[in-house]
Amino acid sequence: MNQYICIHGHFYQPPRENPWLNEVELQESARPYHDWNERITAECYARNSASRIQNDKGQIVDIMNNYARMSFNFGATLLEWMEKKAPDIYQSILDADKESQRRFSGHGSALAQVYNHMIMPLANERDRHTQVIWGIYDFRKRFGRDPEGMWLGETAANTATLEVLAEHGIKFTILSPYQALRFRKLDDKEWQDATGARIDPRRPYLSNLPSGRTITLFFYDAPVSQAIAFEGLLESGQKFAQRLTSTFDQDSKEPQLMHIATDGETYGHHHRFGEMALSYALHHIEQEQLAKITIYGEYLELHPPQYEAEIIEDTSWSCFHGVERWRSDCGCHTGGHPEWNQAWRAPLRKAFDWVRDTLEPLYAQEMHALGANPWQTRDNYIQVIMDRSEEQVLEFIRTHCNRELSNSEQVKFLKLLEMQYHAMLMYTSCGWFFDEVTGIETMQDIFYAARALQLAQDLNGTDYEEYFLELLGEAKSNTRDFPDAAAAYRQVVKTTMLDLLRVGAHYAVSSLFSDHSENLDLYSYKATSEYYELQEAGRQKLAIGKALIRSRITWEEVDVSFSVLHIGDHQLFGGVRKYVSAEAFAALHHELTNAFDKGNITEVIMLFDKHFQSHNYSFWHLFRDDQKKILDQVMEQTIQALEHDFQQVYDNNYPLMAAIKSVGMRLPRPLQISIDYIVSARLLAALEAPTVDLDAIQRLLKEVERMNVKLDLDALNYAATLHVESTMEYLENMPDDTSRMEYLTDLLTLQHDSMLMPEYWQAQNIAFRMRQTVYQEYQEKMAQQDEHATDWCKKFEALYKSLNLIP
Repeated sequence: MNQYICIHGHFYQPPRENPWLNEVELQESARPYHDWNERITAECYARNSASRIQNDKGQIVDIMNNYARMSFNFGATLLEWMEKKAPDIYQSILDADKESQRRFSGHGSALAQVYNHMIMPLANERDRHTQVIWGIYDFRKRFGRDPEGMWLGETAANTATLEVLAEHGIKFTILSPYQALRFRKLDDKEWQDATGARIDPRRPYLSNLPSGRTITLFFYDAPVSQAIAFEGLLESGQKFAQRLTSTFDQDSKEPQLMHIATDGETYGHHHRFGEMALSYALHHIEQEQLAKITIYGEYLELHPPQYEAEIIEDTSWSCFHGVERWRSDCGCHTGGHPEWNQAWRAPLRKAFDWVRDTLEPLYAQEMHALGANPWQTRDNYIQVIMDRSEEQVLEFIRTHCNRELSNSEQVKFLKLLEMQYHAMLMYTSCGWFFDEVTGIETMQDIFYAARALQLAQDLNGTDYEEYFLELLGEAKSNTRDFPDAAAAYRQVVKTTMLDLLRVGAHYAVSSLFSDHSENLDLYSYKATSEYYELQEAGRQKLAIGKALIRSRITWEEVDVSFSVLHIGDHQLFGGVRKYVSAEAFAALHHELTNAFDKGNITEVIMLFDKHFQSHNYSFWHLFRDDQKKILDQVMEQTIQALEHDFQQVYDNNYPLMAAIKSVGMRLPRPLQISIDYIVSARLLAALEAPTVDLDAIQRLLKEVERMNVKLDLDALNYAATLHVESTMEYLENMPDDTSRMEYLTDLLTLQHDSMLMPEYWQAQNIAFRMRQTVYQEYQEKMAQQDEHATDWCKKFEALYKSLNLIP
């Protein structure tokens, strides 16, 4: 068969970590999830690892890992997050690449990506090399092999970028057909014009580079790719498959590769159930032998390029004007606010270029002074980024410096490299892609620039911030919130920036709301308690202590003394300073304890000003996740009091409410709210019990219908989902417990007949695994007339069907 199909998914999210914490903080816009990485993982990345194939009745007939059958790349920074926060999904991606090697003649589905999605044509030569080197190292470390292909951020390319890819052993990359300039058959003299996408995407093209190196280019099918993203092609797997196979030239006897490339998030996040359309299409094409499913590496080995092509310089897949979207007001935008302009893009790039060009000489000079090759060391720093264990970092320092470094020099060495790391991250392409300079993506890049400048000031004492703010002042905002990026910096970035004293303040404040620990991990910092005393008087608490705060990233550390006062709810006052002496700490302890013992809270607060001066902190200086944690604890008592009040209204007025409902009258709003709340709360408590009382659930559901209760379905569905999942996890480990199996089947049946709509995705995955393993074992026993096995299979099949799976 000479007709091949390859589907490529570019799976990527911009790095979202707080540059000082190295963690993604709470993002309210992603609710009900913690942050956007978590939300998109649930909606897309997880779904593609176990995608459903359904019959015409909507029943699940198979579950497949899409990654094993498609070409894909994952951004390195996204995989770093996923390895820590979604390890099971992360592992399924690595496993898929191994499975694909068995499927595709030894070639893996995964491609590498330039490290943090930098627009390569706008990068300087040194940064281009580092982006590729880091991307290759990250890929090799994760997937256990060298990458054959590499994805360019926004497919942005020029000849210099292709040269860097080829120099580092990359065999191919994927581009838009609109990036092609001209093509010809190998050994032909005449070139044919390819501008305006006039190039056949069904074949690979060799790019002969000025250095003498070569790289293969795959120009994806633009009309079909756009139809997937924007024309609803994923509404039907059948329709998707037909569109993919309709592009072949049936009269041609040459090998043809129909291939498409879209954002991977298209399959499940941008288009709900898009991953199922993808699974169905791949399955249908294989089953009906409409074409051979392949990936780029396999196809390239089977059918090397017979044509060559040249590209248009400085082009991308998402900007009609080349790469202007990342440096000028070219007119490309996301469409949400057509009245806005993007004139801020040029001054933002100017500001970042100034940061890069100002910090590079400082970096090179200081690295030379430490006996290290600055640029080779930076290229190799990915080894530390991926493994920050103390042993690895010490070995890295020894390997890259020609002399032994003192402790302070080690800190300087690491700060220099972190400065360069954040100067790379600030160029992440998403900062320019969207419409507003103060949007979350652009501000994230500004955060990285601020961190780089802060580290530079730590190194040589120069205040770089003032001039940087002048440059940001030229980047005008479209909103009323901020006049320009400089104003956003002062109000958003400045309040987020950390030093070790502020970390110490966080440690002090958080100690009031958790059990005191001698060693406490605080994101990318570690706090070691050297003295801690907590005093309480009613609701009021006073903590006094001394601790060592150490950065796990730069190894910088400081001894601090602190005190924090809690007067109730979220009302906190505290202070922190560098530890001065035992005498100074004793005076601090004596005066604060004296004032607190007398109940003189005003004096305690005044003493904070005396001892800590400007280093005073409050609830608002806590990290965002801990702010929420404390507010949740504070609210718990308030919620309990409200629940008691609702319960009294419900109990005292139930006969009246029932009478009103029985004659068809509408309940007064206060009474309806109370019954809504109490019935929802009881139903939630029942679903959160270790074993659900099915009779109680049934009675409550009848009450819902009788009293027209408006339920908190989000909370109830979430609780039901967790209970079903935990029960399935138990059954996977204890499959002989048939009574538990029957119980779960009955619960599922009850839920099917109610207004509850739990998510059975994970439970279905477990049941599917059990059918391929445990069920098969019992089938063999059943064939030997084993009555227990017959009974087990019967009950498992009932459970399987209850999960909408076809045995």
